[in-house]
Amino acid sequence: MSRFNKLLVVLLVAALQSCLGEAAAVDLERATSSSDTTKDWWQVAQFYQIYPRSFKDSDGDGIGDLQGIISKLDHLKDIGVTATWLSPIFASPMADFGYDISDFFDIQPEYGTLDDFDQLIAAANERGLKIILDFVPNHSSDENIWFKKSVKREKGYEDYYVWHDGYLNASTGVREPPSNWLQAFRGSAWEWNDERQQYYLHQFAVKQPDLNYRNPAVVAQMKRVLTFWLNRGVAGFRIDAVPWCFEVVPDAEGRYPDEPLSGYTDDPDDSSYLKHIYTQDQPETVDMVYQWRTLLDDYKRIYGGDTRVLMVETYSSLDYVMQFYGNRTTKGAQIPFNFQFIVGGNGDKNNTLLNATGFVKIINSWLSQMPAGQTANWVMGNHDQRRVGSRYGEHRIDTMNMLQMFLPGVSVTYQGEELGMTDLDISWADTRDPAACNSNESIYEHFTRDPARTPFQWSSEANAGFSTNSSTWLPINPNYVTVNVETETAADSSHLKLYKQLVTLRQTRTLQYGSTRYAAVNDNVVAIKRSLSGETSYVLVANVLDTSVSAVDVATVLYATGSYRITLGNPEANATVGSNVTLSSLALEPYATLILESV
Repeated sequence: MSRFNKLLVVLLVAALQSCLGEAAAVDLERATSSSDTTKDWWQVAQFYQIYPRSFKDSDGDGIGDLQGIISKLDHLKDIGVTATWLSPIFASPMADFGYDISDFFDIQPEYGTLDDFDQLIAAANERGLKIILDFVPNHSSDENIWFKKSVKREKGYEDYYVWHDGYLNASTGVREPPSNWLQAFRGSAWEWNDERQQYYLHQFAVKQPDLNYRNPAVVAQMKRVLTFWLNRGVAGFRIDAVPWCFEVVPDAEGRYPDEPLSGYTDDPDDSSYLKHIYTQDQPETVDMVYQWRTLLDDYKRIYGGDTRVLMVETYSSLDYVMQFYGNRTTKGAQIPFNFQFIVGGNGDKNNTLLNATGFVKIINSWLSQMPAGQTANWVMGNHDQRRVGSRYGEHRIDTMNMLQMFLPGVSVTYQGEELGMTDLDISWADTRDPAACNSNESIYEHFTRDPARTPFQWSSEANAGFSTNSSTWLPINPNYVTVNVETETAADSSHLKLYKQLVTLRQTRTLQYGSTRYAAVNDNVVAIKRSLSGETSYVLVANVLDTSVSAVDVATVLYATGSYRITLGNPEANATVGSNVTLSSLALEPYATLILESV
């Protein structure tokens, strides 16, 4: 479809929705197409996130490590992973489990050494796997030498961080923070430093001071960090907390403006109490990402090898997110993360009741706004969110994997989703997440990310085969007895076996290069067609609700003709692979999902 025609379709759809209301989306279909005959490696890649602390413990201390990852690379190869990105492994006092970095050029000792990292790169290369690192640019640890030098106002480091005198309250005589800005982990984003006699900005924990990106020395330093790890063989970076990198410039008197109230909550310590119009989503942040992309492209031009990729984490509004792709003159990140399956739907991240219209709205929100010529990506979960099975319901685990692998573009799987791992309720006593620990026992469950970070489940052995230690850093979900790699590999039918079948299907030319049509047939059924001239066509039909449906006409809404047969199905479908079906009159059991192929 030409850029003009695609734009025309989007405008017409928007006009219809405006006139008819949002429900009109049920009757509308979208089409995307690709005329490419070849694509770069990352455009059809299957990315996999490893949370190192919870993946595999090799030395019996109850904490995952680099040698543990090396020992399990064959699992990644077996499930078709192209590249894996590791949550932070850098030296850190672990106030936020690695997102507070004390040395950007070294490895956290409990995870291993630089030699272990080099071994990981070599072992991954032997298997045709690529390693992506988590790049944390917004802040460092307060134990970083840069911060210590900045506290002392050492030459060259005076403005490495965001410092301010604050103000004396004329009535009380007490010094107060420069503004009302709030941190993500509750409370003021400003902390007083006795030694320097100034406040420093920390938009996350107190021990995570914000770097000052309006200082060219900081920009240059962080580019040296990227180059250091590129020299060690990484294939790219996932950039953490991108929207926070720049804050608004203070006024002529050096004052930072207060942010307005959001009206979302009455809790003045909660980050959502304010609208973050001065501390997030600044235009300079987009340009900074462009600079990092230029660095990676220049590195390839000089040293050769495959394209190095940038993956950007942002939960911002889509109009801002889409800017990270780049513009007519400058390339941006190849993969600005698509979190619509996380933040979309009901808006409360609990989508167990989401109907077909909601699913299509999520899919369309990205594909209709993505700039022409860019590649879509689909992220169902990560270490900061509830697991897919807990968020969408365990009956939909296979459906969500099927959608992710069937939709066009890049897939990003969080460790354990291929098994159908679910959240584990973590007690206050066992809580380790600083976001929760900064609250209190009565409300910690609203903030903790621990339930999705429990150790990976390798087998039905003690501690799920994760560790030989008597205890692990977080408790292990008791369902590991049946939900684990070893058991699911041996079973006749399992989440893991279906996931691997989806990987094989995803490697077909139709799913890599084909056009995409999608629609909500009714409240229950989502239908998606992938087609490519001269190749087999595929149709996914998913009944996303707990009621059965019959006489479903998929053929009309997808403009699908000809005969089809079942090629894959989840257990809820009770279907026989190879059976012929009639697209104009399908019957689907509750939560049944089928993938059909043309014959």
